[in-house]
Amino acid sequence: MSEAQEAPQQAAEEAASPPAPAAAGGMQRYDLVSKERVVSDRMPTMDIVNERFARYFQSGLFTMLRRHADVKAGAVSVQRHSEFMGSLEHPTHLNIITLNPLRGHGLVTCGMPLLFGMVEGLYGGPGILRGDLEARELSATEQRVLSRLLKVACEEYKRAWKGIHEFEPAFVRSETLPQFAAVCGPLEIVVVTSFEIAVGELTGTIHIAMPYTALEPMRDLLYASPLGDVEAIDRRWVSRLTREIQSAEITLSAQLATADVTIEQLLTMQPGDFIELDREPRIEASVDGVPLFKCLYGTHNGKYAIRVDECLGAPGENHGE
Repeated sequence: MSEAQEAPQQAAEEAASPPAPAAAGGMQRYDLVSKERVVSDRMPTMDIVNERFARYFQSGLFTMLRRHADVKAGAVSVQRHSEFMGSLEHPTHLNIITLNPLRGHGLVTCGMPLLFGMVEGLYGGPGILRGDLEARELSATEQRVLSRLLKVACEEYKRAWKGIHEFEPAFVRSETLPQFAAVCGPLEIVVVTSFEIAVGELTGTIHIAMPYTALEPMRDLLYASPLGDVEAIDRRWVSRLTREIQSAEITLSAQLATADVTIEQLLTMQPGDFIELDREPRIEASVDGVPLFKCLYGTHNGKYAIRVDECLGAPGENHGE
């Protein structure tokens, strides 16, 4: 090997190897590109989301395939993008998704044997493909099945994040060549979760990979303890619950007057007869039968209206003290 060929290879090996310990009183090298020393693969929140997604996705696959499917979530792994792409089985279909409201794109991979087995199963076959497969463009039917699969995956992944963080992934495009499906630089870190899928004898793996730079804005949320401090008050949850309650719609009703009549009187009534009502100066306004206000009634801007005159307390409260 010539010196010109040895130099790039040596530089690549030095970039991939961990920094040498600093000598006493000396400087230590730090690679600003690599984040492997600061990114931990122990993310309790991601574990919760992935377990939720596995359950929801299993139900979604049953609705789609009309066959029972087992989905198991693997451990979260943190690795370079180039290492992840190199570890994928061949051939694999690569699907780019948005990560709204986060910046950047994510990747959902689906092995072609799994996809083709699903297509065969949907059209009455056993769902098992034999023989070697080669990477190729999908047919219209296969593309429709893949689109349905990705739609289910995005909807269930959004559902898995519900209550934790706003997350709305959406399918962008599909690729078969890795060089056209790069969602970040080859040396950048991606957070990857693998999901093992079994539909009868058909087995395969789906990977969801997201650049760590896209997830970094919610770093504190990712590394938060799943149990948390039981005595601490989650102000964000309280604020959100307050907004949801205040925006809930209810029906406020007020009864102006009532009249007691017998069935005999009701049967003998004719058009033009009058029913006398004893009206009170103030009426009660209630929600679902619970009185809330004492009100005056009249008209306002040409419409019937009531004006709140007194707020009533909860039942059982004594306002006379």
